[in-house]
Amino acid sequence: MFKKLFVSSTSACFELENTNPYYAPQSYKVILNGVEEQCERDTNVFSLFNLKPATRYELEITGGNCKAVFETCAETSVSDVKALGAAGDGATDDTAVIQSAIDNCPEGGRVYVPAGTYLIRPVTLKSNVTLELARGATLLGDTVESHYPVVPARTFADGKEIITASWEGEPYDCHQALISAFGQKNIKIIGEGVIDGNAVNSTWWATPKGRKVARPRLVFLNRCENVAFHGITGMNSASWNFHPFFSKNLGFYGISVKCPATAPNTDGLDPESCNGVEIAGCKFSVGDDCCAIKSGKLYMGKTYKTPASNHYLHNNLFCDGHGAIVLGSEMSGGVTNLTVNRCVFNNTDRGLRIKSRRGRGKDAVIDGVCFENIRMVNVITPLVINMYYYCDPDGKTEYVWSRDPEIPVDDGTPYLGRFAFRDIECVDCECMAGYFDGLVEQPVKEVVLENVSFKFKKDARPAIPAMATGVGEHCKEGLYVDNVERLELRNVTFEGVEGEQVIKKNVGEIVV
Repeated sequence: MFKKLFVSSTSACFELENTNPYYAPQSYKVILNGVEEQCERDTNVFSLFNLKPATRYELEITGGNCKAVFETCAETSVSDVKALGAAGDGATDDTAVIQSAIDNCPEGGRVYVPAGTYLIRPVTLKSNVTLELARGATLLGDTVESHYPVVPARTFADGKEIITASWEGEPYDCHQALISAFGQKNIKIIGEGVIDGNAVNSTWWATPKGRKVARPRLVFLNRCENVAFHGITGMNSASWNFHPFFSKNLGFYGISVKCPATAPNTDGLDPESCNGVEIAGCKFSVGDDCCAIKSGKLYMGKTYKTPASNHYLHNNLFCDGHGAIVLGSEMSGGVTNLTVNRCVFNNTDRGLRIKSRRGRGKDAVIDGVCFENIRMVNVITPLVINMYYYCDPDGKTEYVWSRDPEIPVDDGTPYLGRFAFRDIECVDCECMAGYFDGLVEQPVKEVVLENVSFKFKKDARPAIPAMATGVGEHCKEGLYVDNVERLELRNVTFEGVEGEQVIKKNVGEIVV
């Protein structure tokens, strides 16, 4: 059985329905209108491209007993940027042609970028327009910093503040993203092509810190609605790759995000204060966190009270980052209703990584987090809840690291609610199975582990499980649990742990 995830005028995305994380139980071929494709597929999510608009298709897969009928979307027009004068030679500046094609595309139309390398400065998207990058097409970012205009942190309309640029959870002047949209709706970015920030050939990574104007994102969406990305590859961003901000109803289907492991702050996908984000069939290999769910620092949380809510991540592959899926550290608006299902975490420092601290505020509520059917391979510490994260200029002060039991709950105290981890297999762990460290004054409400296994490498190396003052290196240790009101462990197994399997401090109710 399979179901439709996304359809555009020329592409579609489907998901096999099973319990396997990311990879299909067996390889298969797609049969479209009775024609069997040559290549075999092995993932639960698969995509089709080069379809015809407003056309009915019959779909099945080999080895299955299910057929589906779907119809591609109609479109009003198609504009080929090469026919409009784009060179696509990697040397000519094609910004004006591509921007003009977008600006002049009728509602419901498609801007088509055929194979070629198109050197561009920042480009903005428009409502009700599809941008398609064909296989072999690359939008290549200009390497000159001055060619990226400065977007001010704030503008004002009728005396009301509008945040137009943000960096690490606060209003901050930024260089304009290579691809951006502000207040737009009903946009699709599709195809087998590439958006390459080209930072590897620029000065962005060489001087990441101390900038008065923050580095550009690869893609930035500010207060947009109904936006979908399908199939494209994002790579070599100057900083975060995909950064949706205060946006709604977003879909990321079968995309890939790639950056070198040494590239600073190159998070893969960071939806910030967004509602309704679906991420399915995507692959991440980046120089920082693969996917970080955010909702701003204290000013943004107190002022706008907009949580990251209703996110669904399924059948994704997370590789090589600091954390596979991260909540925070900028989470002052809260994170609610996050479900992660059927994913593979491979070679990341941490699997789930919650990082927060005192001072994030009373609106910083994380609740309703569920991880199910996850396979982790070579993840140093699979599960981390760290409420003493030493970020920001005051991160290593006593206010952040203190374990004084007399500290009061106040307007700066974040709250962590319920977390469930079910049907998770972790192999080749090194540091710890899990590190759960709640606040003394406001412990984590509940942590449930059910059908979870941890197996350690024989030659595991010591590592630091969480970035907090006073936390040293550990190796082959079990679950460390401190300041948790309720801990439930059902069918949790360990192999290769040296010492106690569960180290409990300041834990209330324990259910086994």
